[in-house]
Amino acid sequence: MRSLPATALVYGLIFAGVGVSLPFAGLWFEAQGLSGAEIAMILATPMLARVVTGPFLAVWADGLKLRRTALFFLGLVAAAAYGGALLVEGVALWLPLWFVAATAASTMIPLADALTLRLAERDGFIFAWPRGVGSLTFIVANVAMGLLLARASVDAVLLWAVAAAALAGVAALTCLPREAVGSGSPTRPQDRLQGLGKLIGDRNFMTAAAAVGLVHASHAFYYGFSAIIWTEQGVPSRDVGLLWGVSVAAELVLLWVLEPWRKRLGVGPAALLVAGAAAGALRWLVLATSPPEWSLWPIQILHALSFAAVFLGGLEAINRLAPSDSSTAAQIISSSLSAGLLMGLATLLAGPLFDAYGAGGYVAMALLSGLGLACALAVRKPLAA
Repeated sequence: MRSLPATALVYGLIFAGVGVSLPFAGLWFEAQGLSGAEIAMILATPMLARVVTGPFLAVWADGLKLRRTALFFLGLVAAAAYGGALLVEGVALWLPLWFVAATAASTMIPLADALTLRLAERDGFIFAWPRGVGSLTFIVANVAMGLLLARASVDAVLLWAVAAAALAGVAALTCLPREAVGSGSPTRPQDRLQGLGKLIGDRNFMTAAAAVGLVHASHAFYYGFSAIIWTEQGVPSRDVGLLWGVSVAAELVLLWVLEPWRKRLGVGPAALLVAGAAAGALRWLVLATSPPEWSLWPIQILHALSFAAVFLGGLEAINRLAPSDSSTAAQIISSSLSAGLLMGLATLLAGPLFDAYGAGGYVAMALLSGLGLACALAVRKPLAA
């Protein structure tokens, strides 16, 4: 199977799972009787730990012969842990199972990014094409789940996540090219750890990673509580899924339509980071006012900038600032910040903010976007060099 359709298939299956677990996990835990603070603790724990689990899994993945092998194992582990959460009761059991499932599933994304960036450069296709398929299946999944929850039990959320994770792992093993890690011979763990240390000590690299991480972390309140807030405001569950779908449709337009033009016009990663951070601050400030439902639809279009532009700008910035032999480690470190430590702290904060202020908690997310904007402005010159 050629690399473009193969990577598109794997992205599609990974994000078919994320498109359900991300917006609807909070609803599942709420249906089990948990408070906002308890939900935030469960969702945040694997994110906070990613500052350790991310580099650890990067070292492990770089020690394998083939890049696709790690994706296979992580998919099966995520499926087993999601399924286990359906069979137990209580925070003491849900917490470790969600920790394993979320850690495995989230690590699949930067590993797929690192592999696809490599294949895109080698085989001559645009990275945004297969990544956009992931965005498309994200839309289909969250809209479908929104419709399904109007008729089915909330357990459908985890059943869907089990199937998507397992299929993604199998597809990675059977469809992706046999792309070797590095030279094809596993390096010593101490050598891989030394490479991680050099990246962490690089000021420009870490500033760019912080810019990406802060803006992505500003989505924590939205990811954990937007579905609950909108439902409490009287928005039908069908429209909750559609609102998420609109945001990712805007992301898809940027990936498939605008990204090739951006490349031709020479718009660099710094500009994407700045635009995305500014759009995020605006988006969260508006949502903090609990605007009427009709206005939510255009507001959701800002996701194209607050997430997709920052995602693309971050990938390019990290790839540009990191040594070529540390591409996987660089993406994992960035992911450990954006989807890990910073996202975890923001999610942990989001629970008490929701309990105390409801939609007003979005104001704190606007402040995070502002900090991300400051970091993006600080790294403009190194990225232009």
